[in-house]
Amino acid sequence: MNWKLSEDRPIWIQLAEQLTLRIVSGEYGPGAAVPAVRVLAGEAGVNPNTMQRALAELEARGLVETRRTAGRTVNEDMTLLRRVRKELAYKLMDEFLASMTALGYTPDQARALLQEKEEESV
Repeated sequence: MNWKLSEDRPIWIQLAEQLTLRIVSGEYGPGAAVPAVRVLAGEAGVNPNTMQRALAELEARGLVETRRTAGRTVNEDMTLLRRVRKELAYKLMDEFLASMTALGYTPDQARALLQEKEEESV
């Protein structure tokens, strides 16, 4: 996954969001080691302190935990990981529906368009 950073929001928040996506999508699976701060900072092109702040946020949210001998690992609590994944999905759906409403579509019309698009993709 490429790091996509913009100037409109704090970098550490964007990093935390992208790391969260890597976790809930399974790129960093339950119990997997999270790459070292310096490695991640180098990949993203950011200061290690900024990456450290992003990882501290993930730790505060319970998505990663620090183990003395293993460094940071992804939490193995599947209930937590599924809940966070679902929350992210709902957020995207809310944004989608708000955009569709701004275009003048009703929720039913938006669903119909989604279904139409899905059928085209098959």
